[in-house]
Amino acid sequence: MPLDPIVKMLLDEVAAAGGPTLREAGVEQGRVMLQTLAMMEGDPADVARVEPLTIDGRIPARAYAVTTDRSLPIVVWYHGGGFVIGDLETADRICRKLAIGTGALVISIDYALAPERPFPAGPDDCFAALQWIIENAESLGGDSSRVAIGGDSAGGNMAAVTAIRARDAGIALRHQLLVYPVTDCTMTSTSYVANAEGYLLTADSMDWFIGHYLSGGADAKDPRVSPLYADDLRGLAPALVITAEFDPLRDEGEAYGERLEEAGNDVVLRRFDGQIHGFFPLGAVIPAANDAVTLAVDHLKAALA
Repeated sequence: MPLDPIVKMLLDEVAAAGGPTLREAGVEQGRVMLQTLAMMEGDPADVARVEPLTIDGRIPARAYAVTTDRSLPIVVWYHGGGFVIGDLETADRICRKLAIGTGALVISIDYALAPERPFPAGPDDCFAALQWIIENAESLGGDSSRVAIGGDSAGGNMAAVTAIRARDAGIALRHQLLVYPVTDCTMTSTSYVANAEGYLLTADSMDWFIGHYLSGGADAKDPRVSPLYADDLRGLAPALVITAEFDPLRDEGEAYGERLEEAGNDVVLRRFDGQIHGFFPLGAVIPAANDAVTLAVDHLKAALA
């Protein structure tokens, strides 16, 4: 399928504006660049509750809900940004949409980023946050028996890795939402060649991201880094895996969805043709993004009922 005309217009505008690559910009400017991109998501939707949290005395987080009712189902969200950029602010608008759509208590996690804190700090924060939220669900207004996790891009990696750790720890999750997730940090899939540049996220940017993330010396095939290489994927939470056609990460996301299914898990794998990496929260400018969010919300609501 051809590139969505609206996406093509967006990419043409980005190309015309020029500007440095992430590698040229560096970490701090890269973080500012993502914050600027997040502004394209439109005005933040109003919700009844937006509350800052500090998890386990050290991990910043933010809770969203459309009601002050108690015992709400919980969605734990891990933001994207290549393990290096992204934060609570860049995830703010999508978390509001998820809270409105699901009626759940959505908790966004500001996990550790590289290069200041490379692997395994990020996934350790994500799993610790999940454990703390479950242990403190009642005081947060949530229901510890109805918990889902999710994330986009690097956040999808965090969600996938956390789902495996949750299974191993005996934590029963209702759902995992994996939006164009990083599942293979070897960067060897065909879509890395086909979609190497020109579609916002580039192969070079991913190389830069992963270089920072693994700067502590971790192996790219460590399953805690690349869940595609996990030996045992049985008994995991039901999954919705969303991919985009013109995305370097397309093939690895789909390969992971297929491996989940082969292991006997309940999996829905949906590719959004004509779309690029990063489209999911951009409903203000890309109509297909609203379809993707609706799909995610429907699966979360069914799983958390």
